[in-house]
Amino acid sequence: MATYRYAPHLHTAALATLLVLTSITGLAQSNAGLKGAPAIFNTECTSCHIGFAPSLTGEANWRGIMGGLDKHFGVDASIDEKSRQAISAWLISHAAKGSQYASVSPEFRISRSNWFIRQHDEVSSKVWKRASVKSPANCGACHGGADKGDFDEDRVRIPS
Repeated sequence: MATYRYAPHLHTAALATLLVLTSITGLAQSNAGLKGAPAIFNTECTSCHIGFAPSLTGEANWRGIMGGLDKHFGVDASIDEKSRQAISAWLISHAAKGSQYASVSPEFRISRSNWFIRQHDEVSSKVWKRASVKSPANCGACHGGADKGDFDEDRVRIPS
């Protein structure tokens, strides 16, 4: 009968491999972005702003946003009911669930959510007012891959 000895270096290597694979999987999921978005989402929602990944906020915020398109942050963004239902269904089915992203934010704004404010606490108010940035809602100004759901902090470039 064979005897086995505990090899701590193998245990450490296995744990490190598991952590790397978990990180890669998490990154792939967070960067999955807008895959599977209905065509009408790409047509309607991205005609004025980037298409925000559904996982950036929770179901209640998406319901609030989609239920108030006639007053969409100061603009009438009304669309036909069939399109509204298709977009809503996709957003809600892919919304953040049970995480920091899922909590309701003031005026349903992603940029007013607690997690967004914590993530951007080092950005001065002067940066948000730059012509090249305009507002916290203009993710693409600093996150070049925002339109694909890529918000990797290592790729952030704050414009002058």
